[in-house]
Amino acid sequence: MSTTATPRSVVHATFVVERTLDAPVARVWQAFADPAQKHEWFGTSEQWRTVEDTDDLRVGGTAVSEGEFHGGPVSRYVATYTDVVDEQRIVLTYDMWLDGTHISTSLATYELTPDGETRTSLRYTEQAAHLDGLDDPAGRKEGMRGVVDTLAAYLAG
Repeated sequence: MSTTATPRSVVHATFVVERTLDAPVARVWQAFADPAQKHEWFGTSEQWRTVEDTDDLRVGGTAVSEGEFHGGPVSRYVATYTDVVDEQRIVLTYDMWLDGTHISTSLATYELTPDGETRTSLRYTEQAAHLDGLDDPAGRKEGMRGVVDTLAAYLAG
């Protein structure tokens, strides 16, 4: 009997997404800290069917977002907050799964800095291990740009 081992690989990548948001730091912070507000902009769209959505923004707290795009795979995001400094910084680790297969593990940092009285500079840095060719750094960066665009639109609305 012959068995074929599944090829294993890992691609490490770091990227940064920066954006100036048209809202003061306190308003941006509330968009992260209030689970109902975060649900409005983080990983949601008309094409998304939510299965699970929880968020406990505190050191040791977790966030879970699971759902599927219509006709597509089930995506599961599970994060643990490792550092939270109100209105300044959020550091978390997170894992991603597609249809139950682990595709990546990441360390992510959101940094918020006032830009005058009415704007906020957001700097998002991610260091990731993309597993077994199931995920790629370019797609992840593009996805996070989309998340930040959605946050900016939410704050403007």
